[in-house]
This record gives sequence, structure tokens and C-alpha cells, in this order.
Amino acid sequence: MSAAAPAHGVVLGVAYDGTAFSGWATQRDARTVEDTLRGAILEVDPRARGPRGASRTDAGVHARAQLVALDSQRALPPRAWVLMVNKHLPRDVCVRWAAPAPLGFDPRGGSRGKRYVYTIVRDRVRDPLLGTRAWRVGQKMNVERMRREAATVMGTHDFGAFRSASDVRKHTVRTLHRVDVDEGAGDPRFLHVTVEGSAFLHNMVRILVGSLVDVGCGRLPEGTLAAALRTQDRRDLGQTAPPDGLVLEEVFIDAGVAGERWPR
Repeated sequence: MSAAAPAHGVVLGVAYDGTAFSGWATQRDARTVEDTLRGAILEVDPRARGPRGASRTDAGVHARAQLVALDSQRALPPRAWVLMVNKHLPRDVCVRWAAPAPLGFDPRGGSRGKRYVYTIVRDRVRDPLLGTRAWRVGQKMNVERMRREAATVMGTHDFGAFRSASDVRKHTVRTLHRVDVDEGAGDPRFLHVTVEGSAFLHNMVRILVGSLVDVGCGRLPEGTLAAALRTQDRRDLGQTAPPDGLVLEEVFIDAGVAGERWPR
């Protein structure tokens, strides 16, 4: 092995408020989470390779547990990676934990699935403390209608209609293990849509949530989502929910991929 080659793999759990970012992935002349995190990592090890993220979250989308891998020459314990990288990060990004990982580990390829949570606030008047963390819907919504509609997309389907025009992938079959619509326990204004699946298309969760809201508000009939699975036509669905309420909550990886993490 070359003396300059990285010898240690590291995986990080990263949280961020996506409000002031143009998404995860590197873009020219734009502030991104990937570039911000890379800059902090290079302060710790100028010859590190990475970061490699599990999800390419869009502009304005948040993450509680983005999974990120890197390769380094430095044999640092997980605690050191957390504290040293965070020293060079702005307030809207933070490494929440670190653990050893196989050299070259790819979080996207090693992921078994992801869980997203979308927060809706039912309020006729805007709340400035929630403006970037929830989608305010001023109309009444029938939650039971939304739950029945959500159940129709559970399982394995071709979700070709549930993606943005910029997503040109040919393989659009995905599996959704969970689509729950729950009212907030602490604040009756809140409605949380939890979506858990094997993988997701571009804007898939936001289109799903926007369509559920349209059904709940009576703008679209029940059976809309199931019909779109049959027609594969984006025009048969509703609006795309704004990014503000969407949080990447967890990325699932096979047991044993990461070693002992700090903090536990």
C-alpha cells in the first residue's frame, strides 16, 4: 500500500438544518452540505477521501441521521472524529456520532433502506418558529381519508409517477415498508407522515405527501395514489410538498458494517 493511501474507514452520523443549503450534493457556486462537511474533514486530515453520503437530500430538506463515510490516513478514535470535525462546522451542521467502517464503505450501496418523516402543521395562521420545519396547511384535512390512501401504496410497486421530471432512471420499482399518518401527541396541530422504504426516487416522498394532503383536503378523490400506480402518469397525482417539513430520520445498514460508535 502506498504511504499516501488512506488506511482507515470512518462512518459518521450527520444532522443538519437544510434551510440555508442547496441540498446535500456538491454544486457549483452553491452552499451544500457535502462541501461544508468536506471542508471540515480536510481540516482534520488534508488527505482524507470523502465524504460519501447515503442520501442526496434536496435544497431545504433536513436530516437527523444522514449516514456519511470517509477514508483517512489518521487512526483516530470515534470520539476524536466527532469533536475535531465539529470544531470546523457551522451551527447548522453537526456530526452526532462516529464509528469505524470498512475502507471504501459506500453508505448508499450498504443501505437497506431509509426512513423519512414529513411534518405538517394544521394552522390558519403562520407560526414563525415553524416556518422552516413544517408545511403549514390552513384547510381542514380528513386524516382517516389520508390513512386509507397511504395504505394503498404499501409494498412493492412501480413508482414511476412519483418522481420529478429531472429523475430519468429507468428502474422505478421501489418497496415501501411503512406509510403512517399520525397526529402529534404534544401539539394537536401537528400531523406526521412517516415513510420507510428500500430506496426513493427524486421528490418521491414530497409528491406522496402532497398528494395525501390533496386527498385529505378533498381536492383529489380517494383512490388517486392507486390510480397513479396503474397509469404511471405524474399528472394523475397532486402537488409536490415543499421541502421544509421533510427530515431524513434514519438510514438502515446491515449489522456489523459499523463498529463501536461514540457516543453510543
